[in-house]
Amino acid sequence: MITNLSRINELAKKQREEGLTDSERVEQQVLREDYLREIRGQVLNTISGLTVLDPLGNDVTPDKVRIVQDKASR
Repeated sequence: MITNLSRINELAKKQREEGLTDSERVEQQVLREDYLREIRGQVLNTISGLTVLDPLGNDVTPDKVRIVQDKASR
């Protein structure tokens, strides 16, 4: 679960309504970077468990996905 999403939303609302202080801008940027890092990790985790099969049931998982899966299994 994304823990800082409510704070990101609070800062975004405040930015629209009245503006942010310098420290709040820095906090907002750090929170957004953490959020993106977490989302990217979730996507990578999902891809790591992905197997692509053709209509005949043959494994046709792309090589790029296999490389990610190999790295994740180490």
